[in-house]
Amino acid sequence: MAGSREEASEPGRGVVIRDDWPGYDLKLFTYPQHYFGDLDYVLIPHGVIVDRIERLAKDIMRDIGYCDIMVLCVLKGGYQFCADLVEHLKNISRNSDQFVSMKVDFIRLKSYRNDQSMGAMQIIGGEDLSALTGKNVLIVEDVVGTGRTMTALLSSLEKYKPNMVKVASLLVKRTPRSDGFRPDSHMCDQ
Repeated sequence: MAGSREEASEPGRGVVIRDDWPGYDLKLFTYPQHYFGDLDYVLIPHGVIVDRIERLAKDIMRDIGYCDIMVLCVLKGGYQFCADLVEHLKNISRNSDQFVSMKVDFIRLKSYRNDQSMGAMQIIGGEDLSALTGKNVLIVEDVVGTGRTMTALLSSLEKYKPNMVKVASLLVKRTPRSDGFRPDSHMCDQ
């Protein structure tokens, strides 16, 4: 199964934002005028995000190898992160002597209805998940919170017998309700 159930991330596998981190002063950045008065500080500058996504792409290529990848983007939040990550993966492929084919599909995960847990997770979208059989799958998620949704998704995907499944996340939220799930690659712990 992809991901792990470790409490501490591996060294070099993510940036940690401490709970007492005050953020960067807004005077250090330019930002759209419609945000004036709404922001107090910047937690993660855009340049750090771009650099970390590029590093994640290199880590993913090292972990998966130069073989075809089926990317499952978890909507809605994961869209921009997925687009940026896939672009970096394509750049690595273009600049190597091996071509890596990537197909991207989109899914939504629904485990709540009207703020009430439905008990089971519903996967919405995805052309035909049976196409994952024998494939190297990269699940791209924006935020891993408790980990329960990702654990349920991974369990649901097992029946399709993919060759390999890896999970990449932009953020991992520190929460006392966490089940300990850790993605294979992530940008930072928040």
